[in-house]
Amino acid sequence: MATKTGRTATSRGASAGGTVEDFLAVLEHPAKQEILALRRLILAADASIGEEIKWKVPSFRTTEHFATLHLRAKQGVGVILHFGAKKRSVAGINIADPDALLEWLADDRAMVTFRDLHDVVAKQQAFTALIREWIRHV
Repeated sequence: MATKTGRTATSRGASAGGTVEDFLAVLEHPAKQEILALRRLILAADASIGEEIKWKVPSFRTTEHFATLHLRAKQGVGVILHFGAKKRSVAGINIADPDALLEWLADDRAMVTFRDLHDVVAKQQAFTALIREWIRHV
């Protein structure tokens, strides 16, 4: 099945448990519109970005996984940014975050939180730039 970006589900990294599109089709979540908007932003940030269900939620990757949707927030939705599925040294990596979107959770991962769809739209340029910066280090 082709996505809006023209890529097929299998080329996007569909897992054996189903595609991200399958997951989202049945997802009941109060922030579903925000989740869909964030997915579009992440995938549009760079042609090398693929997606799959990992850790029971949509996760995004280039050569390694670098972003995972955080769907358990009490309000809104978050995107956890990390440097791969396995812990690795991040010494010397500096992520430019001029809009202060990142909330660092540890030295190798951070979260960007969006309150609502208006917040996603307001932060979309800064978030896209942050994704592009992040994947340079993955």
